[in-house]
Amino acid sequence: MISRPRSRVQTEEEKKRKERKWSLENFEIGKPLGKGKFGRVYVAREVTSKYIVALKVIFKEQIEKYRIHHQLKREMEIQTNLCHPNVLRLYGWFHDDERIFLILEYAQGGELYKELKKKGFLCEKQAATYIASLTNALSYCHKKDVIHRDIKPENLLLDHEGRLKIADFGWSVQSRSKRHTMCGTLDYLAPEMVENKAHDYAVDNWTLGILCYEFLYGAPPFEAESQKDTFRRIMKVDLTFPSHPPVSAEAKNLITRLLVKDSSKRLSLQKILEHPWIIKNADPMGIYKE
Repeated sequence: MISRPRSRVQTEEEKKRKERKWSLENFEIGKPLGKGKFGRVYVAREVTSKYIVALKVIFKEQIEKYRIHHQLKREMEIQTNLCHPNVLRLYGWFHDDERIFLILEYAQGGELYKELKKKGFLCEKQAATYIASLTNALSYCHKKDVIHRDIKPENLLLDHEGRLKIADFGWSVQSRSKRHTMCGTLDYLAPEMVENKAHDYAVDNWTLGILCYEFLYGAPPFEAESQKDTFRRIMKVDLTFPSHPPVSAEAKNLITRLLVKDSSKRLSLQKILEHPWIIKNADPMGIYKE
């Protein structure tokens, strides 16, 4: 029921959820799933339908303190209008005097970050399946003029079938023009962001290269002891491949073609899906194709 295949019936259910006026009385609150800077996330069940969701609780006091009104509004508008199997759904929202509640799709498998930390690194088949899934999701987002700008393992969730879901659109923007805001997470920033230059969709392609490396080696490629050194390595594209764990030449080729300083020369999303490493390793059953 949580992640059954999409159908006309489910689409109608989601439409009703989106249009309905919600309140806390509509939900039975379960265990906490996580805690963030601005609030907490709980598993919850809608009383009438018994549908399982994740309820993200954001305190208005924190919104005021960190002045994130505009950012939160933009995040909610963007995520509400995205509907793809590899993008976490935002079904709706409501508020009371102290809190804002986001009604999100429940991803039973939790953060990919935790799986990566537990395993150390992923096998090439698993890594390729995740990269292909991410590429499909980003292709869908980019067609809707949405740049995510903060793809990282902590923002990737897994459903009960192990299917990857992009979550947290807090740094996302919907725009056809180049942007100038430096945002995202240090190790995943593209060179144009580090150098405070205008950026576009290609920052997400860069991040796919970072993630591919991290999936296969267990750490991002430009990690350093200080922020200054990390920035220097990113700007120089100081890329090295350790001897362990052993990684195929095809995987290294894909990473090298994504981690290119000139954003116009990075491999396109379509070319990623056509890359020999993806074709050879990605599990077709684990990838949604439009």
